[in-house]
Order: sequence, then C-alpha cells, then structure tokens
Amino acid sequence: MAASPTSNMTASRFAPGRTRDIICLGRLAADLYAQQIGARLEDVTSFAKYLGGSSANIAFGCARLGLASAMLSRVGNDHMGRFLTETLEREGCDISHARTDAERLTALVLLGIKDRDTFPLIFHRENCADMAIDESDFDEAFVASSKALLITGTHFSTERVNRASRRALEYARRNQVRTVLDIDYRPVLWGLTGKADGETRFIANESVTAHIQRILPLFDLVIGTEEEFRIAGGKHELVDALAMVRAVTPATLVVKRGPLGCTIIEGKVPASIDDAPTEHGMQVDVLNVLGAGDAFASGFLSEWLRDAPLERCAQTANLCGALVVSRHGCAPAMPTPAELGYVREALARDPASMRRPDLDTKLARLHRVSVKRTAHDEVLGFAFDHRNQFFELIQQTGASETRIEQLKRLFVDAVAQTEQALSLQGRIGVLIDDRYGQDALNAATGRGWWIGRPVELPGSLPLVFQHGRSVGTALVAWPREHVVKCLVQYHPDAPIEERVEQEAQLRALYDAVQASGHELLLEVIPPKRDTLPSAPDTVFRALKRLYNLGIQPEWWKLAPLAAEQWQAIDALIAERDPYCRGVVLLGLSAGVDVLTEGFRAAAASHTCKGFTVGRTIFHEPSRAWLAGEIDDDTLIASVRATFETLIHAWREARGEAGNATSSHAARREAA
Repeated sequence: MAASPTSNMTASRFAPGRTRDIICLGRLAADLYAQQIGARLEDVTSFAKYLGGSSANIAFGCARLGLASAMLSRVGNDHMGRFLTETLEREGCDISHARTDAERLTALVLLGIKDRDTFPLIFHRENCADMAIDESDFDEAFVASSKALLITGTHFSTERVNRASRRALEYARRNQVRTVLDIDYRPVLWGLTGKADGETRFIANESVTAHIQRILPLFDLVIGTEEEFRIAGGKHELVDALAMVRAVTPATLVVKRGPLGCTIIEGKVPASIDDAPTEHGMQVDVLNVLGAGDAFASGFLSEWLRDAPLERCAQTANLCGALVVSRHGCAPAMPTPAELGYVREALARDPASMRRPDLDTKLARLHRVSVKRTAHDEVLGFAFDHRNQFFELIQQTGASETRIEQLKRLFVDAVAQTEQALSLQGRIGVLIDDRYGQDALNAATGRGWWIGRPVELPGSLPLVFQHGRSVGTALVAWPREHVVKCLVQYHPDAPIEERVEQEAQLRALYDAVQASGHELLLEVIPPKRDTLPSAPDTVFRALKRLYNLGIQPEWWKLAPLAAEQWQAIDALIAERDPYCRGVVLLGLSAGVDVLTEGFRAAAASHTCKGFTVGRTIFHEPSRAWLAGEIDDDTLIASVRATFETLIHAWREARGEAGNATSSHAARREAA
C-alpha cells in the first residue's frame, strides 16, 4: 500500500486533552450463536450467548485493544441488558451512557453457521431498547470529552435515532471530535425485507441512498463493505458508487474487501478500485463472517486513534478481521494485543503459517489468558469440597446423609458473614463439591467469590474423574465462573505406567477446560510410599514435568513449602507460564500454628496468592453439629472464628514480609 499524505502526517489527527478515545453510538444486543455448525437454524439445539450489535462490538474491540472506549446506547431492565453492560464494563469500556430503558426489552439476535457462505440471521428488535436512544441520554460535554465519535448506519434508520445521532454529530463537530461512520447496512433494519430475513446484505433502495448521502458530509472517516458503499453511492459499479460518495464528502473512505484486504481512498476516486492504495489481508479458512467487519473497524480505530499511518491501520484491521472469521462469535473472538503480536511474528517467519489460526495452540492459549480476567490477587479460601470425610462424619454421628447438604449451605452463610465483617469483597474463595454441596454452590455462585469445584473421584490413584471419562461433557452444565479443581496424587518418580496414566488423564482434563473456557486448578500431592523418594524438590519436579507436557493450569494448589522451594516455584512459573494466576496453599488437617508457619514460609512468594483450608476449619464444629451438640448459629460462629484466625495469620505473615522487604530496600538505598 503506497504512503498517503495522511499517513505521513506528524501532527495529531485529534484535539488534545480528551479523556476518552472513542464513543460508540448504536446497536447493543445479545447475540445467540448456534453451537451446531452446519445445522439449519430450525435444527439447532443450543446457543452460545455473546455481546452483540455493531457499535457494541466495536466499543468492546477497541477496549480490548487498549483504547478508552465508551458506549452510548440503551438496554432493557432485564437479564440480557445487565449481561451486556457487565460484559462491556469488564472489558474496560465506559458504560456510564449505556442507559437502562424501563419500557423496552434488550434486543436479541439469533445467528447460525450453515456453511462458509450461509449465515441465517434473525433480529428480534421490535421496539427494542437501543432504538430508543434519545437526545436527553447525553450532553455536549460527554461528546466533547472524546477524540472521536462512531455511529453505525442503523442509527439513522428511524426518526428517533436519526434525531439523536444528528445531535451527537452536532456536538462532535462543534468540539473538534472526529466523526466515524460504519455504514453497517442491514436491509431488514430499514424495513426492506421480511422480518426474518436478516441474512440478506444488499437491496438497492433510492430512499436509503438519499438518506445516507445526507449524513455523509458530517463524517471524517467512512468504513464499509463494497455492498455498503454501493448503497451509499446509489450505483451498481463500486467505483461509480465511490465517486458519488466522494461528491458529497471529503472523508477518508475505507473499503472492506474481504479476503482481498482493504482499500483506502483519501482524495479523488481512481478509475479502478485496484489503483487505490490497498493493503492485502491474511488468508485464512473462514468459519464465520458475522462480526468480522466489527473486528476490522476495531483494529483500524485502535491504530487510527493513536495517530498511526493509514497503512498500519489497515494492517491491524485486516489481522483482526481475519482472526475473527476463523472463530465462533464476534466480541469474545476479538484478538488482544498479545495475539496480534504473536500473529505478526508468525507471518514474518512464514506468511502461510496462519491459514488455520483456529488450529494454532499457542494462539488459542494467548486468546484465553491475555484477555481481561476477574482479578484474584488474593484468595482467602474455605475448602469444604470434601466428600469422603463428611461421609465418615455421618457414620460416626449417626446423622442422615442429607444433613451434609444443609451443613454445607450453612458454611456459605458463614463465609458471607466473614466477607461482610472483614470487608473482603473480591478476596473470598471457596471449594465446594456438587455431590453434597450443590445447594451451597448455587448460593455461592454470582457473589464475586473465587469458586473451585472438584472433578476427581476422591482418593483415586491413578486419577479417575467422578463423572466418568468424558469430563468435558460434565463441564457444559457448569457456570463459567467455577474453577475446575482436580486433586492428583502425582509423584515424578512413580513407576512409568502409573505416571503415563495420570498424565493422560490430566491432559484430557486440560484439553476439556480449553474447550469449555473454565479455569483449571491442579492440586498436586505426591503420594507417600516407602518405594518413592521424599525430597524437598519433589513438588517442584512434579510441576516441571507437567509443564513439559504442555499442561498450564491457571492455578496450582500445594502443601506448605520451605522458603527456598517457593523461590524455585516462583522462578519455574515465571519461566513456563507468566499468565499463571498463582498458587493457593492447602491445609492437610494441620493445626492453625502449623499453617501459620507455612504462611510465613510462603510470605515472600510472588505466586502464592492465599490459601484454601478445609478440615482445620470445619471438622470439629461439623461433628458437633451433626451429632446435635450445637445449633446453626454456634456452628457458623465456630467456623468463622477459625477461618478468620487463618485470614489474620495470612495477612500478618504477608505484612511482615512486606515490612522486611521495605526495610531491606531502605538499607540498600542508604548504602
């Protein structure tokens, strides 16, 4: 692509002093993507729920690529609306102007993937919330706070949204805010097709063309497909249509050309589209074209808003679009900066290496771990996922097995009280099973806690999964926030037959969570046998072996170690998996004093994030409650007392380590 005058500019494209990079005005909907690829929409049996709507996808994509984006739209006062705003907010998008409409429901879209060319699409947008955006939803100061304002074409298609969009443009142009139009032409949303025909992408219509041409002079940058520029220009031939667009606007025109890449026209439209500066894209096998244009726009804007040359804008746009067409969905498929860096390096080595990016395991790993994730910098956990131990307690006390379910539900109440009393929001953790603890799991889910859930059959060696060999099937029904926890009795010096079987099971589990999207915690406890050596570095070597096998869990759970072993573990994790979330300590029924010593030994570790202790907390009060010796309130008070003692001990150990580090740094500075 030849350099253009704009691409050589040294001055910024944007007015200084803006707190936001871009405001995106337009569609904000829940996308329900068919999970059965190749099926008719009539035959689909399940859907995946994603953030959707062109403007929302772009706001999300820009935030993922590091821009300060904001969403200007409406959602209903419903579950889908809250899902959308929470999803945007988690990604870092400003949702202060994503208003809640009490009178309308959030828009929904059903999408299918029949084959490489057929993508059935049904918009459920009758009187939906995002089409009720009003001029009162924003003020001039909000628009003026941004470098740029993006509006998609749908939000000029009715009188109400046209009025609101034009008011936003008025504010933008009065305050030197650069304006961007993504034409986003959907004939069904202009009333040109049957209501169920969302798949049709082009119908010529003079009224729509005239309407678009009236707004084109208000934009500095216009992005669209070849078909979208044909509707904007009102001509069948692309070059003729572009000439008509140029006649009404001096804007930079960005033509998305699918596998051919994109063409950028800043001045006069050439006689042939191929004579204009064109940046060729990465060639990939297509799975799903829906949302690729939004990914393209996000990539383009991520560079344009940083004053990058247009050639760089086009390159990044093409990469983003190519990656998204190889994935399921749009918003969650958007790449991160880490992914783009990896792909650029791979293409530099071998331009053909990314034909099937969906098969690249390193890229898939980056897409999983380099996105924004819920922060868990500290995990203060109560583990009551035990099954055999509780069964033994009811045998000892003669209580009914159903009482275990009630007991574990009371544990959730105890943890909630501790969270409230000590202001530990965002730091609480629990480990709960689904054999005796399903009610407890349901009560804990959705509170913002770190929740681990076991998959192993208790005591199994070699490892056996409690729901059978097809562990991935069980994970389909798990909430995504549940961390898959697996205790494995693994020793690096065990007989090879035992190790191979254990490792195969762990590999199957690892592959299952990669597919399901759940995080994985591996609790590694080397079995104690006379025939196996017991050395200080046994756990270190066990973890190293699993890393060598390509198993990279988000979390490890380990018994207390000596300080020098923590240093080795820290170095290993930093080398093998810098995206690892950390290590939590287990208790092994140790007393509070013993655990406190373990906390102190781990205090200087960068990877140890906390603890998940069980029997030390629950054993005696559970026995007494099951035996009828204490009531619910006494049980909760007893559990809380030990749990909170451990929390204080952990924090004191961390504080001492922090003070020691500060003192050492001060002495070094003085020297």
